[in-house]
Amino acid sequence: MRKLLVLLLMTLLAAPATVLAASSVEELQKQIQDLNQELSDVSKRVDKNEKHTALDRIQFSGDFRTKADTLHYQDVTFRPGIQVDFNDFGAKAMSGAFGGFGSNGQPLPGTPLANMMAANPQLAQAFGAGLLHGVMPYPFPGAQTSDVNNDIIYTTRLRLNMKAKVYDNVNFTGRLTMYKNWGDSTGVKVFDSWNSYTMDGTDGGNTTGDWLRVERAYFDWSEIGGSNFYLSIGRRPSTYGPPSQFRENEPRGGTPSGHMVHFNFDGITTGYKMEELTGVEGQVLRFCYGQGFESEWGNGELFNDNSINTKDTHLGGFDFDVLNDGTNFLQAILFRAIDVNDGFKGLIAFPTQYAAYFAPAMYQDLQKFPNFNFVTRVQPSTVIGDINLAAITFNREEMNGINWFTSVAATKTEGNGKAGMFGGMLTDAVFQAQLNSDGSEIIMKPAYADGDGNETGYSVYAGIQIPAPLGKVGLEYNYGSKYWTPFTQAQDDMIGSKLATRGHVGEAYYIFDINPNMFIKLGGLYYDYLYTGSGSPVGAPHKIGDVKDGKAFSMLPAVDSAWDGYASLTVKF
Repeated sequence: MRKLLVLLLMTLLAAPATVLAASSVEELQKQIQDLNQELSDVSKRVDKNEKHTALDRIQFSGDFRTKADTLHYQDVTFRPGIQVDFNDFGAKAMSGAFGGFGSNGQPLPGTPLANMMAANPQLAQAFGAGLLHGVMPYPFPGAQTSDVNNDIIYTTRLRLNMKAKVYDNVNFTGRLTMYKNWGDSTGVKVFDSWNSYTMDGTDGGNTTGDWLRVERAYFDWSEIGGSNFYLSIGRRPSTYGPPSQFRENEPRGGTPSGHMVHFNFDGITTGYKMEELTGVEGQVLRFCYGQGFESEWGNGELFNDNSINTKDTHLGGFDFDVLNDGTNFLQAILFRAIDVNDGFKGLIAFPTQYAAYFAPAMYQDLQKFPNFNFVTRVQPSTVIGDINLAAITFNREEMNGINWFTSVAATKTEGNGKAGMFGGMLTDAVFQAQLNSDGSEIIMKPAYADGDGNETGYSVYAGIQIPAPLGKVGLEYNYGSKYWTPFTQAQDDMIGSKLATRGHVGEAYYIFDINPNMFIKLGGLYYDYLYTGSGSPVGAPHKIGDVKDGKAFSMLPAVDSAWDGYASLTVKF
C-alpha cells in the first residue's frame, strides 16, 4: 500500500507545467509537505489494520498465579517390604537350583544361596528354623517414622490460552502452561511418592520447570452438516471440570467431572446438543475416547523383550450434561479404562534408599555421593486390569451469590492377577526367587498378585461458597474409601490431589476480589489419610496405622496426616 501511495505522489509531481505554473514555489512545497503528512497518516492506519488482521487469526489470553505454601506432614513412615512365596523359594533351594549343599547340610560356600544367606542372617535363621512357608511378608530393615516440614515453598504458574477461528463452524483452542517451584527447573523429582512422578498425564499440575508445556490443543467442528452434532480432536480439556471451578475462582474449565477426572490425555469427543429435542436447557450428550498410554513405540519393542507385557491403555465413556441453565448444573459421567498397566512412562530421580534393598552393589558406590541421584526413564512391565468409573455432580449458583455443590463417585476395578514391582490392581505383588542371567546371584522378581483386584471404591465431595466482605468464603469436604481410584493426579494441590485421597480432606479459603481480573486467595487444607496409595491403582491399600505399627509395609513413605496453609495472587489478562 505504501508503494502505491508513493507512485501517486510521483504522478502528481509529473503533472503538466501549465498546471504547476499557477502556484508559486513556496505554495508547491507546502502542498508537497501536506501530502507527505497525509500519506504518512494513511500508511500508519493501513499498517495497523494489516497487523490487526494478521494477529486476529489467533487470540491470546491467560492468567498468572504466584503462590506460597507451608507444608507439614505428621508421622511419615517408611517401612518397605515385599511379599515372598517361600514355598517356591524352599523348593528351588532344596532342589539345588541355587547351589549345592555340603555334608553338614549347609549351602556350599560361594554359591548364590550361601551368599544370600550370609547377606541376610535373619532370613537364614528363620529359614533354617522352618518358620518361612507359604506367602509371607518379608520386611526390609531400616523402618523409620518422623515428621516432615517445609515451612515455605513458592510456586509460579503461567497459563497462556489460545483461540483461533478456522471457519464459521470450526475453532481451535489451546493452552500452554508453565508451573514451577522458585529456584527449581530440574523437571524431575526424587521418587518418594506418586505425586513426584513426572509423566504425560500430570505435567500440567506437576511442578516441572521454566518451560511451557502443551496442556491443551484441540479443534471443535460444530453443527456438522447443519445438525446438532459436533466433533473435537486433540489434547483434551480434561482438567478443572465441575465442580472444581469454584475453588479455582474461574468458569468451568473442563468437560468431565473434576471429582473423577483431572488428568491430561489425547483423544476424541463427539457430542450432540439435545436441547432442541428435549427442551432441557444446555443438555449435551458426549462420547469420549482417549489413549492414556502407548505401549510399543519408544519402549524398545524392536529388541523383542518378552519380559515386557504391556498394552496400550484406552479410555472411553459417556459424559452427559443433563441440565445446564446458568443456575443449575447436573452431570452424569460413566467411563472405562481398558488395559491399565502397572504405571506410566515417566522420569524419576532414583532414590538411594531403594538401591540399598534392590541393588546392593550399586549402593556401595552411591554412598560415596550422598547428594547425587541419577535420572532414569521408567515404564510399566505388565497389564494389571481395567477400571470403571462413574460420577453424578450437581451444583447451583443462587441469585444471592451463594454457590454450592455435591458430588458422588464410584470406581470398580477388575484385576487380572498380574503384578509388577509395586503390585497389581489394588493388590501387592508376590515375589519369587530366581537366578540372574549369569547364575551368580539370587534375585527377587514379581510373579503374581496376592489377590484378584476386583474392588469397589467410592467418594463424596461437597462444598459451599458464600459472599463475604471484599469477596467470598469457601468450605469444602471430600472423603475417599479404601479402594477409591480416580484419575485426578494432575490436580495441582502441593501435598497431592485432595480428591484422590483415601481418607478425609477439609478445605477452607477466603477469596479477596481486587478487581474483575485480579484476586487474592488465602486458605488451608487438612488431610487425614486412612489408607496408603492415594491416587494409584497399583498396590494394595494398607491402613496407615498398620504401617506405623509394623503390621503392614509400604514401598513408598506413608503419611498419617498433613496440612497445607497457602496464599496466592492471581492476575488474569
